[in-house]
Amino acid sequence: MRRILVANRGEIALRIIRACRELSIETIGVYSAADRDALHTKWADFAVCIGPAPSQQSYLNMQNILAAALAHGADGVHPGYGYLSENAVFAAMCEAHGLVFIGPSAQTMELLGDKARAKAAMQAAGLPVIPGSGAISSRRELLERAREIGYPLLVKASSGGGGRGMRLVRDEQELLRAFDTARGEALAAFQNDAVYLEKYLTPVRHVEVQLLGDNYGQIVHFGERECSLQHKHQKVIEECPSPAADEQLRLRLGAAAVRGAQAVGYRSAGTMEFLLDDTGQFYFLEMNTRIQVEHPVTELVYGVDLIKEQIRLAAGERLAYGQEDLIPRGHAIECRINAQAVRRTSCPTPGVVEKLLVPGGFGVRWDSHIHQGYCVPPYYDSLLAKLIVWGSNRDEAIQRMARALDELVLEGVETNILFHRAVLRDERFRTGRFSTDFVDQWLKETEIVG
Repeated sequence: MRRILVANRGEIALRIIRACRELSIETIGVYSAADRDALHTKWADFAVCIGPAPSQQSYLNMQNILAAALAHGADGVHPGYGYLSENAVFAAMCEAHGLVFIGPSAQTMELLGDKARAKAAMQAAGLPVIPGSGAISSRRELLERAREIGYPLLVKASSGGGGRGMRLVRDEQELLRAFDTARGEALAAFQNDAVYLEKYLTPVRHVEVQLLGDNYGQIVHFGERECSLQHKHQKVIEECPSPAADEQLRLRLGAAAVRGAQAVGYRSAGTMEFLLDDTGQFYFLEMNTRIQVEHPVTELVYGVDLIKEQIRLAAGERLAYGQEDLIPRGHAIECRINAQAVRRTSCPTPGVVEKLLVPGGFGVRWDSHIHQGYCVPPYYDSLLAKLIVWGSNRDEAIQRMARALDELVLEGVETNILFHRAVLRDERFRTGRFSTDFVDQWLKETEIVG
């Protein structure tokens, strides 16, 4: 491929443009009216406005994005994460117009994008799954299946992600309310109101396995990431490897993830997500058919540029290594720097970045699209940057992250930097003793101070 359209914005758009530049591939950056002066429009070889500020009219406007790709001679489209990255219709449209969609096939995305169908496919492949139901079509079926599974339960959107269309319920009264609410939220977010039920397990950890597959049937894994530190079902801190995994568990997780991916003929980058209980038993949760926000921690531990690999695989290249060649080294941690008031809301807090001093030094990486004077728009997600560190072991990585957070200066916009500094000091985090409910409980009992 010689020219790729980047169908995204923010830090991931810059991340893809950088990888393309190192591969001597030209890029087309697309932008909304609100992002006219964004950095990705400056760094791309070509920049095309695709609509007004609202995402539905710009970054989710498939026709405008395809028109930009065809008009500027693109060979392929890289969707990044979010937006159209897991949209099977968009992938099929790209293929129909002779464009390489840098991701799995539309058929695979359609299967794995339906959480209930994906769960059935993984169960057939021999992976352990969380007790639950298929898609629920009526209130009567809802109540019957809930009684069979037992409370507490999660009502989850079949096409969901990021906590949208998800509700925790503890009895029938809550279930009926949550059913209508979750369906409405799912329809608004994913244009699909199908929901299913899943047994709520607690305490558990959220771990995920990074995969790469080529067009010739070879699939490898890159160990696991720890993603249990979440606020309102949104990840805030990630690690590679997980402090809960020993070598035996790592091998079991990796083997299960590869087996599941092989069962659906997976290609490109993908992530198999699991819930892990305190006995070492894990359960398939879902598979994300895209690059993840937290992919840098895996890159630092395994020394592989996952974005470049995605592009090479989409161009028809074979994986240049086998599983035995992938040897982890050290430990990496990522903190998501968000423009948000952590306790009050998950909505972004717009404003102007009045002062920005970025940390540096050995083992420190800053993935971001912001700069001093940047105006944070109110239309998109709250992610401003990803601060990632590598250390020879977990203790060193924690110390390095604490130092980097202390160096970071970001003024003019309310952020969660103080939250990250405080969590890094918490003894439970430092010893790796936490689960998916850690952050919400921590926020209830802890005062955040500078």
